[in-house]
Amino acid sequence: MAIKRTALQNKAHKILSNYLAKAGIELDGKNACDPQVHNPNLYNRIIMQGSLGLGEAYMDKWWDCEDVDEFICKVLTSQLDNEVRGKMVFVKNWLMPRLMNMQSRARSFQVGKQHYDAGNDLYQAMLDPTMSYSCGYWKDAKNLHEAQIAKLDLICRKLQLKAGEKVLEIGCGWGSFMHYASKKYKVEVTGITVSKEQEKLALERCKDLPVKVALMDYRSLKGKYNKVVSIGMFEHVGSKNYDEYFRSACRLMDDDGIFVLHTIGNDKTQLGTDPWINKYIFPNGQIPALAQIAPACEPYFVIEDVHNFGLDYDKTLMAWLENFEASWPDFKDQYDERFYRMWTYYLKSCAGAFRSRGLQLFQIVLRKKLRPLPRYDSVR
Repeated sequence: MAIKRTALQNKAHKILSNYLAKAGIELDGKNACDPQVHNPNLYNRIIMQGSLGLGEAYMDKWWDCEDVDEFICKVLTSQLDNEVRGKMVFVKNWLMPRLMNMQSRARSFQVGKQHYDAGNDLYQAMLDPTMSYSCGYWKDAKNLHEAQIAKLDLICRKLQLKAGEKVLEIGCGWGSFMHYASKKYKVEVTGITVSKEQEKLALERCKDLPVKVALMDYRSLKGKYNKVVSIGMFEHVGSKNYDEYFRSACRLMDDDGIFVLHTIGNDKTQLGTDPWINKYIFPNGQIPALAQIAPACEPYFVIEDVHNFGLDYDKTLMAWLENFEASWPDFKDQYDERFYRMWTYYLKSCAGAFRSRGLQLFQIVLRKKLRPLPRYDSVR
């Protein structure tokens, strides 16, 4: 049954319909990617608040869509996110990263408390047995677990790990790399995290391995390591701290060492992140463009290799979604429906962003500048 609308709602409906038509999307249309509207206040909410209003309205059950991921992909491919930003939300999101360091030492643990401490049982149900919470490598993989094993081994081969080496992992998560590298390649790994829950589970999973885990900010690290790796953590560093980040990695690594940086990448240079993602998922995040990474590491490193397999993140996110939805009945007593809608929207919207090619996944191999090092051959 059609929803009755006021004159103001009709006006907003027309404006939004015209925008969406550019992406081949129809409000209350028949396609799986067409939004089905339950509250006529949705139209003005999106126009006024942009992506923040869109996401929050989904959490509030103002609209549904069979294929949210494809809806987001179409919106981004048509660049509607540049036209329907929500002026005040956009200005705030644009202004804050310019006025202050959103990823300072004082703020660095916020994302750990809000997102990574959401519940180890939740992540164990959603992720594969390696507990990898980053993009899998699907080149020859048939399922999520194979893709994550392939990713971990790819990184180990890019690092050219040798038995007995000491490896530093900046942002160790629940211990996926530490567990794999120490067990298969016989290396000693020190990992740091800003999440108490990650620290607890990583220590438990690696208790019989040559692994150390510490709850700390990367700027407090000391020591010397043969190799350095960072997987899915650079998104929390922020451009105001890129120089200190790469300077720290350079200081901590042997002169003949290798640093593998695995990070989500943006197709354009910008500060801040999507307002909805910033509020509900990754506070204080910033997705770097290659144009930001290259000059930041230039004083310290030579870029030996850049490997982009961003489309693999679409498959990874959809696999996580499948696991999450299958396990949801076990979590209904711990999390409410609003959390369910928030989490599924997060996974689907991010999958759509990678599918649109607006987001990439970069693995970058770095070695120190002005060192007579042997040739580095890229690994795929």
